[in-house]
Amino acid sequence: MTDAIEYAFAFDKDAPARRVPGADIAAVLESETFGWVHLSALHPETEGWIEGQLDYLDETITDALIAEETRPRFTPIGVGALVILRGINTNLGAEPDDMVSVRLWIDANRVITVSRRPVPALHEMAEAFDRGEGPRDAGAFIATIAEMLADRIDLFAQAADDEADALEEMVIDRPSRDMRERLTDLRMQAVRLRRYGIPQRDALAALALAEFEWLSPPDRRRLSEEHDAMVRLVEDMEAMRERMTLLREELSGELSERLNRNMYMLSILSAVFLPLGFLTGLFGINLAGMPGAQHSGAFWIFSAALVVVVGVQLLIIRRMNWI
Repeated sequence: MTDAIEYAFAFDKDAPARRVPGADIAAVLESETFGWVHLSALHPETEGWIEGQLDYLDETITDALIAEETRPRFTPIGVGALVILRGINTNLGAEPDDMVSVRLWIDANRVITVSRRPVPALHEMAEAFDRGEGPRDAGAFIATIAEMLADRIDLFAQAADDEADALEEMVIDRPSRDMRERLTDLRMQAVRLRRYGIPQRDALAALALAEFEWLSPPDRRRLSEEHDAMVRLVEDMEAMRERMTLLREELSGELSERLNRNMYMLSILSAVFLPLGFLTGLFGINLAGMPGAQHSGAFWIFSAALVVVVGVQLLIIRRMNWI
């Protein structure tokens, strides 16, 4: 088995799925036996293996399977379909909303999947086959993959929504500047999920309505359910994006109000102490003829005068409704 191939299974009638050795993979995929092979798009042998062993596929299919950048899509070609879906990135050190893509060619007898990064849903599918479980035909396979990807997206979206609720309470109760970054992160997550959610919603809708013999009514219903889930996701992400924008505006307004309040208090204090500073500076000059210089109680009289000045200032400020 070439190193580019990560999983390869054949599904004999009324028998558990079996792993296929490297020499037999291409023959299984070309036969009437239903088979699945998954390849890593980053492996240098992948493109050559697909072009050499799957040369009966349309050239557009090969190009789409190994393309560097993809968006969710559904393209029927003959009796099969090119399907590209996105899922949450759960790889170590990666951002979950930096979604991984799964590229599939699927028809009645074969499923060919390619990904540039590890996709946990595919790994779990392979483990299910090793246990003798999992889907047994092409329609159930694509419906199961769509469900597994959608479930992870839904869990991530729910966690993001819970965090948004917590942030909303914090913005209202105890706003702080460090919340801005998290609000921005949540908004960007909503933007990314929506960007891939819209075409994935449309792809699932078209796939559920496609007239393929290998898509049974139960498979179509499952795909319709995942389409509805993506519709809800897109709506939720649109609402979250607007919500985070409003919260950021609320936070900015609250912080600006707090800053203005502090500046206002500083202005009041400056207004109070400005005359005092003038008087103390004036009476602090060392020149002959200063009033009270020879009087023993001059300091206390001057201090009392300053208190009176402060009182008068506060009275005036109060009358002017500044405080």
